[in-house]
Amino acid sequence: MIKIELPKPTVTITQREQVLKEGDIEIPAIHGFIDFHQIPRDKGGIFFFYNKNDELLFVGKARKIRQRIKKHFEDNVSPMIKHRDEVYKISVCIVEEAMDREIYETYAINTQKAKYNIDKAFFR
Repeated sequence: MIKIELPKPTVTITQREQVLKEGDIEIPAIHGFIDFHQIPRDKGGIFFFYNKNDELLFVGKARKIRQRIKKHFEDNVSPMIKHRDEVYKISVCIVEEAMDREIYETYAINTQKAKYNIDKAFFR
């Protein structure tokens, strides 16, 4: 048996409202998230979308993680298009190697039973 251990999240952001102080610039929220700047721009990794009950909704991977996560909230072809409003928390693990990202994504989908991943799901 091969033992796979998922990396610990590097960054976790949750939906929140910005509390503006005098002189602050308003950050436009994307589906309630204003902290996308905390996610590295040019790093690869895997990401996890959770709801308010901490249930895993979706697992994904990307060569450029911040852009890919934002795409899930902006484009019309995302598998999350009908479930965007359920996402409350996003955890990101930086993983630079493409093969490692692939392995971790498939492993996480199947061991943690991600609700909206239909590709790579062997537990259904």
